[in-house]
Amino acid sequence: MTHITETMNQIGRGSFLAKASEELMELVRLVNESDKAGSLTLTITVKPASSGAMTISGKSTLKKPPESPMETLLFATPDGSLVADNPNQRKLDLKVIPMKKVQ
Repeated sequence: MTHITETMNQIGRGSFLAKASEELMELVRLVNESDKAGSLTLTITVKPASSGAMTISGKSTLKKPPESPMETLLFATPDGSLVADNPNQRKLDLKVIPMKKVQ
């Protein structure tokens, strides 16, 4: 009996298995970073050829974990604009005080 990994290694002269290995490493890194699930699907298709031969093809599909949306907090003004500073909060008139040298 031929082990499945031997057959997979023959697809594309080893490039199918090499690509799948690289994608698995990328998936593990992304899942580790995001703490969200992803998947790697390997599909092997077998079709009859001539004289009892079979055409074996392989495809790998990487489904990355979903990215978190980028967010920011903005405040609405009466005219409908969005600004970074709260328009209802008074601004403080802060001044820089020079420091005296300690001897």
